Amino acid sequence: QGQFVESGGGLVQPGGSLRLSCAASGFSSDSYGVGWFRQAPGKAREAVACIHSTGDITYYADSVKGRFAISRDNAKNAVYLQMNSLSPADTAVYSCAVAAFGSTFCGGIGYWGKGALVTVSS
Repeated sequence: QGQFVESGGGLVQPGGSLRLSCAASGFSSDSYGVGWFRQAPGKAREAVACIHSTGDITYYADSVKGRFAISRDNAKNAVYLQMNSLSPADTAVYSCAVAAFGSTFCGGIGYWGKGALVTVSS
């Protein structure tokens, strides 16, 4: 059964940076749009960023625009999320999945990973 495997989470101070990686396992992700999603304690899961299979079209939630950058390397079957200027509000479990998206939305549709915990705290 294919799924994504996330890595790179951890504890970071406010204002710091982290880079998350998402590796496809058991399937090839290069034909799919892929998204990063996060779920904070007690809150619903929300889309953070999505990227087209070719890498040339992206979507960002308003809350992360200008701070986060999604990218992919299809040769490595991987998708990345560079997170800068982190704040405590970014604390959540970050997961990736195959995604469908447009200019105003992004939704995960399969191959969900188990997630990586990002904690922003001093």
